[in-house]
Amino acid sequence: MNIKNMSLNSNHLKLIAILAMTIDHLTDLLYPNYPIEPIPLILHFIGRLTAPIMWFFIVEGFHYTKNVKKYILRLGAFALISHFAYCFGFGIDPLPFKGGIFNQTSVMYPLFIAVVILWLLSNEVKLNPVLKFLISFCLVWSAFPANWSCIAVLAILSMNEKRGNLKGQMLSMCLWVFLYGIVSYFFVSKAYALELIGVLLVYPILKRYNGERGKVKWMKWFFYAYYPAHLIIIGICRIILYGNINIGL
Repeated sequence: MNIKNMSLNSNHLKLIAILAMTIDHLTDLLYPNYPIEPIPLILHFIGRLTAPIMWFFIVEGFHYTKNVKKYILRLGAFALISHFAYCFGFGIDPLPFKGGIFNQTSVMYPLFIAVVILWLLSNEVKLNPVLKFLISFCLVWSAFPANWSCIAVLAILSMNEKRGNLKGQMLSMCLWVFLYGIVSYFFVSKAYALELIGVLLVYPILKRYNGERGKVKWMKWFFYAYYPAHLIIIGICRIILYGNINIGL
């Protein structure tokens, strides 16, 4: 097979995201609290592929869904289930802000909020533009305590504006990630901030996307099940290895 000419459908890309995510979370388990060591840094670097692929497919999902309200409900339910799985996985108190203000819930919450805002700003919702802006502003900030914080929402919104222009999507996404990196550098972890460069790996991969879903129809449901399931397994292993401690940032 000529790798240079190899195309990838959405199932292939989702499998890449799942693999990168699993590597990233296993690294959190085996190397807790983000140590500055070569092996965990390399593995986390690979893990940075996950979020941009997820953001890309949120934009595609919003564009192709036949019923955006059902899409929102599905993502909302998924975000709720994932919150408890995420907190259990990394030893975080599920009650908001008891352990800090950063990384208090999973990235699934910002994905849910992004779709809500995309729907709110669409022509389907008949509201005063100023009211739409104010509601959207509050919704964006509601994602602040989540993994990837408000940046995940803002990156998705900007990528949606550039849909059909992959270079434009990647540029706007990278600008938001750069801002996130600055905040992370000063307030979270310098190592984590520098690792964000890994999002650049996603461009050559998404460039091979052929716009097709793939033959396996159940892949999206597999991801919905896999995400909380693998976090529960991470949590069980965390307790066996270290006891009930926080292993996140």
